This record gives sequence, C-alpha cells and structure tokens, in this order.
Amino acid sequence: MQQSSTSPSWRILPIADQAVCVDFGEVIDEQINQRVTALAARVKDAALTGVVSLIPTYRALTVGYDSTQIRQALLVAQLKALLTQPDAPGQRAKCWTIPVSYGGDHGVDLAALAALHHLTPQQVISLHCAATYRVYMIGFMPGFAYLGGLDHRLHTPRRESPRLKTPAGSISIGGMQTAVGSVEAPSGWHLIGRTPVHSFVPDRETPFLFSAGDHVCFTPVAAADFTRLQAQPDYLPDWTWQ
Repeated sequence: MQQSSTSPSWRILPIADQAVCVDFGEVIDEQINQRVTALAARVKDAALTGVVSLIPTYRALTVGYDSTQIRQALLVAQLKALLTQPDAPGQRAKCWTIPVSYGGDHGVDLAALAALHHLTPQQVISLHCAATYRVYMIGFMPGFAYLGGLDHRLHTPRRESPRLKTPAGSISIGGMQTAVGSVEAPSGWHLIGRTPVHSFVPDRETPFLFSAGDHVCFTPVAAADFTRLQAQPDYLPDWTWQ
C-alpha cells in the first residue's frame, strides 16, 4: 500500500489483528519524523471511530484499534485518505528548557567522552547546550525521550559494556543521538549529566512530560541547584511555543 512516485513514500502494514503501522522510511530523518507526528495529529483530530492508541516512532506511526468497532480495511481506507491531505504548515511545538548538572557524579562519562573527541569537558557541555533538539520518539522505558539534532562532533558509539543501572533523569549520548532518561534503567549510552526534571510521573495528569515532535534545549546548572529542584515533587521546567 504505497503512494505514487511523485509523493513521499509510505506503507500501511497490519500488526496482529488490532493495529496497523504506517511506515514512512528506513532512516532517522527529521522530515520523515515530521510526517509521522503530523499524521498522528491528523488522526487524533479526525477522532476516527475505534482508534484507541497512537504510537509515533522515528519513522512510523502505529495505530491501535478496537476490532469490535471498526474493520481493518475501513481503518486503512480512512488512513489513506488522511495521508493524501497536505501537512499543516507551521505546526507549533513545545520547546522545553531542561536544566542539567553536567559531569561529576551526575555525568560519570563526560571526561572520557571529551577526551575521545579531543575536547575539554566544558566544550562538550557548550556543544550539547548549543543545539535545539527534536523529540523523535518516546520509548524503551516510560517517558524516555530520544532526541535528534546532536552536534556531529559529539557522535559517539555506545559503550561496549552497558551498565545494568543508570539513575532516573540521566542525560546521555549514544551514536548520533542524545536522550533524557525517565526512570532507573540499564543503558549502554554515555552519561554526561543528569536533570532534576521528572519526565515520567504515573499519577500526574499527563504522565509523560515530553511528546514526539516537541523540542528540547539544555541549560547547565550547579549540582546544588539540581538537588534543590529535584526535591520539588511538582517541579516542571519552563517551555515556550515554537
């Protein structure tokens, strides 16, 4: 199931008996990810009967549905119709300002990563804070945010030996991406800092702080400020519309 060669390609693939996947490509690419999040917004706005979940990833959108309310063939037809609509221009996105305590106990790999790239730790921090990142997807663990837009000078292969436990709020680098950790979990990424932001709180009205398509900027804070902010259970970072 694919568009003509004059339009960006996509495929609709069935997943078991109560979900379909709209696949836009095979690579990590911002334009592809924008198509994913735009389709997710369009499906949500359309309020299609029987649709129960939308899961955007780097390059695909999984649409879960209740098969007692809608047949797969009808859902696929409705998705095809939505796919023919142009993406809305100038979609606004939240841009979060995330405080990070870099290095020391909060970023145990910062010095080694800096040395690997012939940089000082401060240069790594400056490069990491200079970019505006896109949340490509939420996954791996609840609320874990994969971010695109990392400066090429910081691209770093993942660790040969993953750690069995990394703290919640870890800011890490793996390959061409950086990430905001949400809960304590194993990781093979390089830990360069930690944020006091609670990006996953199950009993919060919106448990996940970030959504696919959001933007993130990092700002360095002292370890003492990290401790003060982390102690505030209702602390939320600043954000603006972009």
